[in-house]
Parts: sequence; structure tokens; C-alpha cells
Amino acid sequence: MQQRSSVGELADKLRREVDRYSPGGKLPSSRALVERFRVSPVTVSRALAQLAAEGLVVTRPGAGAFRAHPHPAEPPAGDTSWQEVTLSADGAADVVPRTVDASGVAVSLSVPPPGVLEFSGGYLHPSLQPERAMAAALARAGRRPGAWGRPPLEGLPELREWFARGIGGAVTAAEVLIAAGGQAALATALRALAPPGAPVLVESPTYPGMLALARAAGLRPVPVPVDPDGVRPDLLADAFHATGARVFVCQPLFQNPTGAVLAPARRGEVLRIAREAGAFVVEDDFVRRLVHADAGPLPRPLAADDPDGVVVHVGSLTKATSPSFRVSALAAHGPVLERLRAIQVVDSFFVPRPLQEAALELVGSPAWPRHLRALSAELKARRDTMTGALARHLPELALPHIPSGGYHLWLRLPDGTGGTSRAFGSGGEAALTAAALRAGVALTPGRPYFSAEPPAAHIRLSFAAVAGAGEIAEGVRRLRTAYDEAVRGPAGAV
Repeated sequence: MQQRSSVGELADKLRREVDRYSPGGKLPSSRALVERFRVSPVTVSRALAQLAAEGLVVTRPGAGAFRAHPHPAEPPAGDTSWQEVTLSADGAADVVPRTVDASGVAVSLSVPPPGVLEFSGGYLHPSLQPERAMAAALARAGRRPGAWGRPPLEGLPELREWFARGIGGAVTAAEVLIAAGGQAALATALRALAPPGAPVLVESPTYPGMLALARAAGLRPVPVPVDPDGVRPDLLADAFHATGARVFVCQPLFQNPTGAVLAPARRGEVLRIAREAGAFVVEDDFVRRLVHADAGPLPRPLAADDPDGVVVHVGSLTKATSPSFRVSALAAHGPVLERLRAIQVVDSFFVPRPLQEAALELVGSPAWPRHLRALSAELKARRDTMTGALARHLPELALPHIPSGGYHLWLRLPDGTGGTSRAFGSGGEAALTAAALRAGVALTPGRPYFSAEPPAAHIRLSFAAVAGAGEIAEGVRRLRTAYDEAVRGPAGAV
């Protein structure tokens, strides 16, 4: 982290000095900048690269860096108002509008302002990422013979074999496709399995990115409630019967956002109900590698117990590595595999080979199991720190389930705080979210996780995107302040 801040600081200093030079004028040499600012050559190189990307300097190998010539004046802005009519007319005949609200997804992807603690993040903090192992894997991958050529369209055979072994059961490498991250794999699955306008059953609550994907594909998400043992089979059967849906999307392991694990007695029931409905189950196995140290043995993926091809399985390396390490697997059995393959090829051709080679190098290295063990212990410690801090400082928030995997907690606000409680103010989740941001902590409101009216107000708090236990404790203290402000309301009324 120190290296990154040094790069930004040096770039700021050089940015202020560029105007001293005439266009085309030569800046001091890298060696001079190293001596003057007492930074490393790597920091100088990265700072100059940043200025070059901004168009302020031009770097010439062997010659140095020069002030860039000013850009010509930009032409006047055009009139794009015609697009409103065209886009509205284009969707007029859609059974389900394709206008997508990405705000629920953007919350977990956006970097909060400086000084704001990130309880909203959906990825590991850099201190938890295997940065050295990934860098070494990428370097080794780049030297592999053919690493920069075209890979097989389905993915590298060795990587497909590795994912197949991880799924287990009778799944083979021939039934695995390599995809560019879980979100892309889920998008391919939805397009393959359901036509525009069709209903798709989803857990309630569920991952906002899934709801956005469904709506972008012109599908109609239909909620099926989840309890601490996962999706309720009785309501799943009712939903299939009422809607005629042919797809159910679920997260059987450490469900997002509840953290629930599908109970053993329900696993077979879910597959049986889907099979009798002639429907597919899309299994989003997104955090299997984020298990906590006290979890015990994990259940197998649903796909491992499915000889009839009901399950389309999605697994990913991203959550356990880095948001930029977008390598995932899409596995299926039967004729549907060819449809999945065709859609993926048309949409993206293939996952870049260097990234696939780097994934193979990473998971085959001794650093990989060490990383997973360390991550497992750290996630448990962070979870315990957050649950303890919440119990001390915010006992008003109900925590119905403490997960043994994943990276977040799902908290229920007191009854009546969804927007109608006088005691909590008129904004409910929105009021608490805004007050939290003012107090210096970013959280995720619960509303985007529901495809229909939510039964209560919730918030989701991530313990993996911050630097450590100190920031977790400080963040909960700030959240206490925000909660009190939200209860009082803007005028301090009760």
C-alpha cells in the first residue's frame, strides 16, 4: 500500500511542475527524479506512466519524458436528446423492460471516498489477496510456450480438469467451460436457458447482480424465500407450478446476502422439484474458497450429486484472489453444454490465454493452499471481531445467522424501520446508509437484494474489504453514531 500512495504523491508533484516546461520540453531524467524525491525507480516509472495516460507527458524509450503538446480544442457537444425517443420506442414491445438499475451492483464495486471505511465491498482487501503469488504466477505464465497464442475455445484442458476435480462427482473436464468471471458465466447461463420475457426463479433475498443480469436479459425475476437452511423447497415447488419457470438460480453455499447453507435434507428436494418441473438449477458456487476456519467439512456442490443434467454450475477464482483475476468455470451435463459453449464463443471468443495460464500456475503452486489456510483463519477472526463489536455497540440490529463462510453479515433493522417508523425517521435503510457515509463508513442497504417488496429493512456489512480488525471496530463505532443520527432524524426529532 505504501508503494501505491508514493506513486500518487509523486504524480501529484510532477503534475504541478509540468507547466514549467514548454511543449516538447524534456523533464528531468528518472535518475534525477529518484534522487530528488527519494523514491524508487519503480515509483518514478509508474508516476510518469500515470501522467502519460493523462496526456500530460510523452515518454520515449531511451530518451526520457517530455511535456506533451496541448490537445486541439474539443468540438462543441452534439445533441443526443433524440436517443430518449429511440430507446423508449425500442423497448415498447418488450414483455419485461430491459432498462437496468445497476446501483445495487455498483455499491460493492465502487471505491468509497478517502477516509471512508469500506463495509460495502464485495472483494478482499489487498492485504488479504495473494498478490505476490499472483504476480509470480503471471510472470511464469508469460514465459510458457504459446502463452500469448489463442487458447482452445472451451479453455485450457488442464484448467478445465482442475475445476472438474473441484466440483467432484462424475463431472469431467469435457463438461467444463472456462469463463471470464462468475458474472459473465451467469449471464451466459441465463441467456442459454430462458427466452426473453420468461420468468426465472431467484432466492429472496439474493445477489443484486443476479437480478440485474436477469432484467438485462429481459427476464422476470420471481422471488422464492430463503431461511437459515437455504431456499424453502415447498415454496420453490409452488413457484415452479405458479409461473411455469424453467430456471432457478441459487447459491447453496454461504448464500449472498444471508450466509445460509442449503440443509442436507433440502439438497435432494431442490433437485427433485426442478427435475419434475423440467427446469434447470443454476448453482452459483461463488465463495467456496472463502470458508472460515471453524466451518467444518463443506457439502459438495449440487452438480456433484446430479447425474441428470439439472444443474448448471458456476464456480470462480475471483473472490479468493482479486477482483481483476476474472477466471471462472461453467459446467453442465447434456445437450445444454453446447448451447452454453456457443453463446460464450459468440459473446467473448475466449478468456485470454495468459490469464488462464496464470490461473494454472497459481493453483498449482505451494502458495495456493497456504493462502487459502491463512485466508480461512483471517476471515473467521474478522467475522468474530465484527459480530462482537455489533453486540457491544449496536444490539438493536438483529443478526439471525452468523455464517461460517463468505465475507459479510446480513443484519435486520428493528421492525418498522423500512420507511414507516417515526422513531427511526422517514428514510429507513436510506437514512441509515446516508448517515453512515457522513460518519465515515460505507454500507450496503438491503432493498436491492429483493426482487419484490422486502419483508423488513436490512443492511449488509462486509468485513473483508477493510484493512483489519482495527478498522472493523472503528467502523462499527462510526455506525453507532450514524444509527443514532438516523433515529433522531434531520431535525433531531423522536
